[in-house]
Amino acid sequence: MRRLIASAEGYFEFASLGTTWRTEILAGITTFMTMAYIIFVNPSILHDAGMPIAGVTAATCLAAAIGSLLMGGFARYPIALAPGMGLNAYFTYSVVKGMHVDWHVALGAVFISGVAFLVLTALGIRQMIVNAIPAELYSAVAAGVGLFIAFIGLRNCGLVVADPATTVTLGNLRAPETLLALFGLMVTGALLCAGVRAAILIGVLATWGLAVVTGTIHWHPEPYSVSSITSTALQLDIRGAMGRGILEIVFVFLFVDLFDNVGTLVAVGKKAKLFDEANQIPRVNRILYSDAIATITGSLSGTSTVVSYIESSAGVAAGGRSGVTAIVTGLLFFVALFVAPLAGAIPESATAPALIIVGSMMMTTAAEIEWLNPEVAIPAFLTMIAIPLTFSIANGLAFGFIAYTWLKVLRGRFREVNWTVYGLTALFMIRFWYLGK
Repeated sequence: MRRLIASAEGYFEFASLGTTWRTEILAGITTFMTMAYIIFVNPSILHDAGMPIAGVTAATCLAAAIGSLLMGGFARYPIALAPGMGLNAYFTYSVVKGMHVDWHVALGAVFISGVAFLVLTALGIRQMIVNAIPAELYSAVAAGVGLFIAFIGLRNCGLVVADPATTVTLGNLRAPETLLALFGLMVTGALLCAGVRAAILIGVLATWGLAVVTGTIHWHPEPYSVSSITSTALQLDIRGAMGRGILEIVFVFLFVDLFDNVGTLVAVGKKAKLFDEANQIPRVNRILYSDAIATITGSLSGTSTVVSYIESSAGVAAGGRSGVTAIVTGLLFFVALFVAPLAGAIPESATAPALIIVGSMMMTTAAEIEWLNPEVAIPAFLTMIAIPLTFSIANGLAFGFIAYTWLKVLRGRFREVNWTVYGLTALFMIRFWYLGK
């Protein structure tokens, strides 16, 4: 047994990463608790497309479990995967409702995009794109994702709300959910200041406990059985997707997933200090293979595109450094496959403080940006600010790429930009022109 444990520690590089089983397990639980909402949010969105809610719930758990286990066991990174927010909304409201495409056909398009991911990875094109990101933007992406995570947390707990006059404004500080979140924020912050490694997890559990005691949890579990997955599994229509000529739909699934995943990978990798001395991500091909296989699995089981989750940063902040973190998260999603309604008892007011604090931690990378150099500062700032304000990591990367390339060209330093960056910049500009129509 000891030999087996030692072998596992060697495989996951515990010694070089400075981690332990206890830290990794706590980190995996923390990541799961901050992203467990997807078990219910994803089915509710895809249900609007006409998909059976119980079947999508099971498919969500299965896709998240397989994706996270692959990322942890094969790629050995502390990054969890699940059906992506944004892409599920595009699937439902733009493709199914807006373009009047049957959800079976839309799932077929997701499958095709997953196969395209796999082919691009096998050809080395996705790795080339990851490696093409200017080093100056790495820190900006991480900081921008930090702002994004914090904004999501502030919105989820009602501290920030929509306002027609000012776009956003301060929420109702007397609302029970908001008060709970403020309590969690103070508890988690105090524990972090005291050097408690499990501070984020304890903060979530403490806030959850207070919500139970005060009766502020509004939990209404839906009828559910794991066998419900048969209503969505293998229900995709690949021939229909190919026959309708929906190249545009496949391209959007492909484009957004690619750059959201790249951005998440850079942000989490930067925070976890996983980059090597050459500023490259080791085993990046395994990460991309895991992502592609997860999307294919998701489409086969009955859900929209599977992506890397920015909430993985919560596990990294809790000390997660190896693939064990993602494996623990994947195992918990597998358990949730059988008891999914129980995860709905975790209120947003309990997870929001974790997202806010993790966001603050990720802002430390902003100190690495050369703010006195406009060629670096302008693309970095546009990247940082566009991610939260457009609610898209892909948009932030696009703004950064375009600004970086054009500033180099206008300064007469166009030879410093490689052809891959030029190609991606052109692609981003075409995308913005197309979206602006």
